[in-house]
Amino acid sequence: MAVNLAPWNGIHTIYFDLDGTLRHNQPSFTEALSSFNLQLGLPPEVANSKHAHRWLHYYWAQSPELISDSEAYDKDETAFWINHSHRYLLASGCRSEQAQELAPKLTHCMREEYTPEDLVVEDVPSMLQTLKKDGFRLGVISNRRKPFDEQLESLGIDTYFEYSLAAGTIDTWKPDPKIFQHALLEMGVEPEGALYVGDNYFADIVGAQSAGLKAVLIDPVNLFPEANCMVIERLPELESILAE
Repeated sequence: MAVNLAPWNGIHTIYFDLDGTLRHNQPSFTEALSSFNLQLGLPPEVANSKHAHRWLHYYWAQSPELISDSEAYDKDETAFWINHSHRYLLASGCRSEQAQELAPKLTHCMREEYTPEDLVVEDVPSMLQTLKKDGFRLGVISNRRKPFDEQLESLGIDTYFEYSLAAGTIDTWKPDPKIFQHALLEMGVEPEGALYVGDNYFADIVGAQSAGLKAVLIDPVNLFPEANCMVIERLPELESILAE
């Protein structure tokens, strides 16, 4: 656990990130990348690079590199993902020539062989039920491009939430504080009464805190030792810390 938060008194609204927080891919994106890297002959310390996994969080938090790549490869999705694989392999510790050679192969593996299933972690529905029963207002704020209410329903957790917001519907993306401010305004909530829970320090925690919300980071492998917020390993732990 990183830095302990002030008492939870006054928190009445809890927002959650969606992907990697409420729902997970099974196997995860990083697990698939590591597995395919091993298949491609990379040594375990490169294939399972913690630095590369942290880089993924950074890149997808509206990093300058993501914005630049999205503009450069706007009409060529395959080229975008090959470039993404190249960046990821460099972050893993690959030499430049090796990364250049393996990037198309890794992209092919991810596109053709990665077929994850949706997963809600055990005890999450019961935790959400308890929070709602205890009077907390619950919402979801995601960097998805399109609304995701149907997926919440298919996962069996839609009834716990009174609000959801996909960043693409307002063209504002975490960590921009405006997405959190938009949700607060629509729900009539002041930032000091709200908490945000997510798994990406760069997008979720930095963004929420910049909008005045308290934040809790889910970080099971200590990717973010610098986190200046409450840190938990699993989402169901949230219920116990709110009871403190």
